Amino acid sequence: MSTKIVVPELGESVVEATVGSWRKKEGDQVSAGDVLVELETEKVDLEVGAEHGGFLSRIERQEGENVQIGDLLGVIEEAPAGEAAASIADRAPQAKPGPRVVQEEPRPIPAAAAETREETSSKRLATPLAKRVAEEHGVDLAQVRPSDAGGRIRQRDVENYLEGKGPESEAPAARQGEMGTVRRELKEAPERPAVVKLSQERERLEERVRMSRRRLTIARRLVEAQHTAAMLTTFNEIDMTAVMALRARWKEPFKKRYGVGLGIASFFVKASIAALRQFPQLNAEIQGTDMVLKHYYDIGVAVGAPGGLVVSVLRDADRMGFAEIEKSIKEFARKAEAGEFTLEELRGGTFTISNGGVYGSMLSTPILNPPQVGILGLHKIENRAVPFEGQVQIRPMMYVALSYDHRIVDGMEAVQFLVRIKETIEDPASLLFTL
Repeated sequence: MSTKIVVPELGESVVEATVGSWRKKEGDQVSAGDVLVELETEKVDLEVGAEHGGFLSRIERQEGENVQIGDLLGVIEEAPAGEAAASIADRAPQAKPGPRVVQEEPRPIPAAAAETREETSSKRLATPLAKRVAEEHGVDLAQVRPSDAGGRIRQRDVENYLEGKGPESEAPAARQGEMGTVRRELKEAPERPAVVKLSQERERLEERVRMSRRRLTIARRLVEAQHTAAMLTTFNEIDMTAVMALRARWKEPFKKRYGVGLGIASFFVKASIAALRQFPQLNAEIQGTDMVLKHYYDIGVAVGAPGGLVVSVLRDADRMGFAEIEKSIKEFARKAEAGEFTLEELRGGTFTISNGGVYGSMLSTPILNPPQVGILGLHKIENRAVPFEGQVQIRPMMYVALSYDHRIVDGMEAVQFLVRIKETIEDPASLLFTL
């Protein structure tokens, strides 16, 4: 009996995915619940698990292929271990006729089939640059030991193999002799530059890497935002003295009581909500010839992730306290690093805040997150000499940027919106009277 592995439901409005990486190889034994393959979608990465135990008998869709809901990914044979092994052995090429010997191992697979799969796996798990270097120098990737924890062969692994730095068993005698000849030539001719031809070739090597579905989606949406919206950006600067002093005063009591640090993000979330209430056009979207004003505040927070920037959403942020906001953002950062976001956590949003300051950005022009019509960009806090009460003082200053859709937001409203945020942050006690 066999079980089909198919592309599951991918979530709201997501109908297509890209095969990321297979966790199992053909012939591998699997148990119910084992992760078989990762799928990349435009929002999150999904893991497809085995519903029943058995052996992965066939892989239908390879890494990098686009698939849709219901497409066949592979097949699991739900047969006892002994029968599955025999079935695989029957399909494997035999050197000569004779009785079949089944070895007592966890996965009793004939040597010929195992070697073929090992070689295929090595090639499949090598980076494009590693494959290119290996092909240029006649290296069998099956003989190269990967240094990557995930078993992926990289350029440095091939180079180490060529230079004989790996185990002696990994370098054939012919290759060792070739490298020995190079070393002798360098010793005999010290006046020549100590750079072999291999190093000169490496200087102009190129690597072609497939873009993930998330990266492709980010690219498409950013271009879409610039083509469909009349996007403008206005700037201002904020004196962060009051917020910094408040954080310093309440840092320890806040963390002791709530178990999380008091950052600046929660102040800007609250200040943005206060400004959005005063200028509702920035908490809206355009649908045809209508302007849809939203009287709820789902604030998107841009979070850096290994596969690309994602925008997680604080639902009903106006009802959240400072501690709840800080805990949510900390959890967003953890999920982004671990790739554990759900589609629901990334869906929707009425206004977005992006903090490029955590990466050292001094000034930038954030791009809208359609269909939203406003995004606030935060930047690095720097001590600068500024006029204050008739004197020049060194104060912690931050540049802020507001990008907006000029189709429904006028320049005057955008400037006033940013001024309102500036006033609130410079006098954070005013939040007690506005929220």
